[in-house]
Amino acid sequence: MENLPTGIQGSRRHLMKMAAITASAMLAIAMKTTRADAVCATAIGCNCFLKGTTIRTADGDGKVEDLAVGDLLPTVFGGIRRVQWVGRYSFKKSDPAKAWVRDILPVRVARSALGPDIPNAHLYITQAHAVLIDGVLVPVCHLINDTSITLYDPGEPEALEFFHIKLELHDVIYAEGAPCETLVSVDENAANFAGYLRQYGLPMIEDARCAPWVGFGRRIAIKSHFRSAISPWIDRRQKFDIIRDKLEERGIALLKELELVS
Repeated sequence: MENLPTGIQGSRRHLMKMAAITASAMLAIAMKTTRADAVCATAIGCNCFLKGTTIRTADGDGKVEDLAVGDLLPTVFGGIRRVQWVGRYSFKKSDPAKAWVRDILPVRVARSALGPDIPNAHLYITQAHAVLIDGVLVPVCHLINDTSITLYDPGEPEALEFFHIKLELHDVIYAEGAPCETLVSVDENAANFAGYLRQYGLPMIEDARCAPWVGFGRRIAIKSHFRSAISPWIDRRQKFDIIRDKLEERGIALLKELELVS
């Protein structure tokens, strides 16, 4: 071993280093399997707001369940746009004594989780719903960090009601002050889909997204966590990875602030 040529010794050290990096990365990913990668694997693919969410309109703030076709909403990319349709979903427990199914639970984005006073109150959206951060649309399930962005279990209620907003074109609106995408494609599973069908006919194609979209699913989450895990040694993180890492650090900081106050 001591008489190995310098080149072979260097190669062995390199391999050992890479093995250590890979092991550290896999451990980091394993510790996060209950976060975005696991959640996104089964999450409902709707862009919905939980009942009671405050939406910014041209006439002031209002609850999502009170919106109507024709209402005007300020958007990030298209100025003021009209509401084309407000879809409604209702989920009920098959057995009131049992817990909610995990993929139905919304994600809670705590106040200031995305930035100072963004959102300006706790925001509850479905797991596949994307928020706009640094010009990128990121499904919120990818941002779960167990501090400021978490799955929300309402506990006792036997029903959950969600609403999604369809504009004439896909855009970003403001929910609890946070930039959130509108509906991309109409889902016939909505409780009031018949109303859409009568007015507009069968939905033919989904809208083109108004901004780059990260994507959705387990593979995307795992790859992203791997890039973040090896970044102390080899930084190959993409924009989305950096966004998630920053929000995770922000969540830890916010938690520490709360602990100091209490």
